[in-house]
Amino acid sequence: MLSKKKALLIAACFLAPHFIGFLIFLLLPVLETFAISLLDWNMITQPKFVGFKNYVYMLTNDIFFRKAMINTVYYTAGSVIIITVTSLVIALMLNHVKKYSTFFRTMYFVPNVSSLVAVALIWGWMYNSDFGLINNILRVIGISDPPGWLTDIRWSMPAVILMSSWTQIGFFTVIFLAGLQNIPRHVYEAAEIDGGRKFRIFFNITLPLLRPTTFFVLIMVVINSFQVFEQSYVLTKGGPAFSTTTAVMYIYYKAFRDQEMGYASALSWGLFLCIFIVTLAQITVQKRWFYYEGRD
Repeated sequence: MLSKKKALLIAACFLAPHFIGFLIFLLLPVLETFAISLLDWNMITQPKFVGFKNYVYMLTNDIFFRKAMINTVYYTAGSVIIITVTSLVIALMLNHVKKYSTFFRTMYFVPNVSSLVAVALIWGWMYNSDFGLINNILRVIGISDPPGWLTDIRWSMPAVILMSSWTQIGFFTVIFLAGLQNIPRHVYEAAEIDGGRKFRIFFNITLPLLRPTTFFVLIMVVINSFQVFEQSYVLTKGGPAFSTTTAVMYIYYKAFRDQEMGYASALSWGLFLCIFIVTLAQITVQKRWFYYEGRD
């Protein structure tokens, strides 16, 4: 038997590489971005210390950052609704499929492991106003003037949301499916013996017992949505008329197109605080409706 000190030493040796990597490649660069956010620096000339001037400008004068945040919130709201509802519905169907269940689970999960850039390029072709697959189908069913998905400000963000949701639904379907299969069978049997209908069983048993899973899905979808970049960049480059420019894309443009590295770092910290506040709010809310098995 190993002594407690030797066991802790062995555990520390196993954890040390990961901790050192986290320290060098994640924590220190993040802290460095805060230092850069206090500078006026274009990565070429000598940096100039400006204090919190970048933060003040971000909060008071940068109307483009506000628009980018509004676009991000719009994208997040649409993604949360589509991904959560669709994933849950598909998981419920797969939970009742016995034959070929592995095949269907794999098919739904494939988009999640596909290259996001490649998927965006394919969807960009499908969205093409003149020869795209989607508009051709709409013309066949009688819609003579289908929308310009990527050229109309009314449809550009919904198009990005739809494409992005398609790539993520499979992953969260698997998460919901795991939650459904973790619900004890005897709970459903007791409800059926009591004469409960499927509709009432779903809302009174399934949904309450899925609250931990649903909370995890909501947290992950929100965090992923606030960091959206590749989809909008490949499909629209942020257009038309800034309608699909998200917060991360705006930060990217400020850093590498306009070469305002100090201000881009300040924007990054502003986005981080937004994600932190939203996540904290979700955690606060979930304490009121989280289901704990065995709780009185």
